[in-house]
Amino acid sequence: MAFTPLPLVDDFLLSYHVGHALLVLFALSIVGTIPLGSRKLVALNASLFGVLFFVSPASQLGSDPFTYRMLGVALLVVAPILYTTARE
Repeated sequence: MAFTPLPLVDDFLLSYHVGHALLVLFALSIVGTIPLGSRKLVALNASLFGVLFFVSPASQLGSDPFTYRMLGVALLVVAPILYTTARE
């Protein structure tokens, strides 16, 4: 039988939850959109993740879901301001 590293990966990922995964995806997507030079794209990305943070179930966000909800609200407030101040 071939060795599969799935138990090792599973043991590593047990300490993380959906809030951590969304936060990492948000950071990677911002880093990916910055070289494009479009603030509108960054604003749309921030608004999408703001909705995701705000709508995610509290049971999936770990021990302190309030932090992720407030991050979602902050992104939903900042994203339209970024979008309207963008030139292109």
